[in-house]
Amino acid sequence: MYRTQIVWLLSAAMLTPIALESRQDHGSGHESGASVMGFDQNRTTHHFFLYADGGAIDVSVNDPADASNRDAIRSHLPHIAMMFGQGRFDAPMLVHDSNNVPGTTVMAKLKDRIRYTYIETRAGGRLNIGTADSHALEAVHEFLTFQIKEHKTGDSLAVRSR
Repeated sequence: MYRTQIVWLLSAAMLTPIALESRQDHGSGHESGASVMGFDQNRTTHHFFLYADGGAIDVSVNDPADASNRDAIRSHLPHIAMMFGQGRFDAPMLVHDSNNVPGTTVMAKLKDRIRYTYIETRAGGRLNIGTADSHALEAVHEFLTFQIKEHKTGDSLAVRSR
């Protein structure tokens, strides 16, 4: 049983995209994102935030009664936290069909200087990203800015306080 769980977690981590589709972006990766992440992109909202000490990725269900998608979000984001904490950013590469998602090379190199903390929210979950290292911070902001622009979330590109 333990081995099966490890295999499943590793498979999920390798295939789980961080490039979360926003409600506003119903582009070509929409269906595959849902199948890989395990929740319906049309029933969820994704936001990316830039903070003075890092940033955050927030995913929530649009309908508070949607327990299925809420629970899937809560399953997905801890895997992303684990994967990123290990310096593994293959998931964004899969979604964007690119070997060069901005910020990820530096984030992988400086993985020990960045902390990823999953927090359960009422409607889903949030991945807080924090660092005190200026080079890591620049990379985190580059990564999150790319996500905002690529997925047209409408989130602010301004760095703010938490």
